[in-house]
Amino acid sequence: MDKILVEIYVPVIGRCFDVYIPVASKLSQVEALLAGALAELTDSQFVPSRDTVLCDRLSGETLDINSSALELGLLNGSRLMLI
Repeated sequence: MDKILVEIYVPVIGRCFDVYIPVASKLSQVEALLAGALAELTDSQFVPSRDTVLCDRLSGETLDINSSALELGLLNGSRLMLI
């Protein structure tokens, strides 16, 4: 399994996106790709900044960008938030 399907909620625009992310890549890379892609998909309604972070949607806990999805225990159906 190279990728998992996660739900990304973007509170600033109130929308969710289902996205495949690689399980072995560091979240710093995943976060940067997600931020750029979601900015494009939303016609710049979401504007990423240097402070953009990826969080667990249920707990609100910021995810460690130096870890991979696999290391963090993310699975298909994990619910994340990009703020």
